[in-house]
Amino acid sequence: MSDLAAILDGVGAELVPDSSRLAGIVTAGELLAAGLSRPRLRSLVRRGVLVPVGWGIYARAAPAAEAARGPAGEHALRAAAALAAVGPAAVASHHSAALIHGLDLFGRQPAAVTATRPPAASGSWTARPGVRLHIAGLPAGHVTLRRGVPVTSVARTTVDLARTSPFPAGVTVLDSALRDGAVSEAELQAVLTTCGRWPGIQRARRAVAFSDARSESVLESISRVAFHDQGLPPPVLQAWVGDAGEVIGRADFLWRAYRTIGEADGAIKYADPSRAMAQLHRDARLRQAGFEVVHFTWHEITREPDQVAASIRAAFRRRAAA
Repeated sequence: MSDLAAILDGVGAELVPDSSRLAGIVTAGELLAAGLSRPRLRSLVRRGVLVPVGWGIYARAAPAAEAARGPAGEHALRAAAALAAVGPAAVASHHSAALIHGLDLFGRQPAAVTATRPPAASGSWTARPGVRLHIAGLPAGHVTLRRGVPVTSVARTTVDLARTSPFPAGVTVLDSALRDGAVSEAELQAVLTTCGRWPGIQRARRAVAFSDARSESVLESISRVAFHDQGLPPPVLQAWVGDAGEVIGRADFLWRAYRTIGEADGAIKYADPSRAMAQLHRDARLRQAGFEVVHFTWHEITREPDQVAASIRAAFRRRAAA
């Protein structure tokens, strides 16, 4: 008897599809086709034995609550429900796969679950409400299981997003995957080769070439893209700096030839007053050692990147004059 059959209070296993889906997800159509009546289904929902997780899709209550813990878990449950409706050959992909893998994303993400199904698979070529469906090949090495949900691999996920998203968003997710050790350069190159004629693949190649595991946050990733777009020379990332053999600290960005440091200030960087004072003290020591230090915020690098670049170039000129 399947787990779901055991829950359905007197309904025999022969009436319930055997499901390995997350939280025993099952569609109303599957239950009705197996012989469960609509009144019986409504009764199970009223009693809390089953909970709706999508239009006409249900899951066992306790496993569903456990699976939905945290943002990644909640999206995994939604994705599993969407896949039950789309068809057995579909997998979560693009931003949905990235969320389930726990990768960083930049920009406003669509509310819909994103799925991919191979062209030869049966089913409609259009998705249900709340599901964005892609039709594309899914080689065996491009699919894995994460949080109990079939998803595209990290390498395939990041390349898909780099193909279909603006360049800063593609770099952000690639930096995140490389930083976490979730993907290797060889794996990325293998997917680029397999998908070599797909739309957007040149954009993905450029994003892969630009990506860097040393970028420690979304803010640092989009800052690197902004520097590039503004024509600044590429900085050294996470560089230890000091004077006369004494290490003063680590810089987010260092333009060594200009003895200029760039610091990306996230929202929590100065939430702790003692941390803010330590930062001011470190900046003073760096300036005494002959470095220029330029700080910038999320708002500045995303809304006024030209002003940030102008501040960095002014720092270059000061050091050249000195």
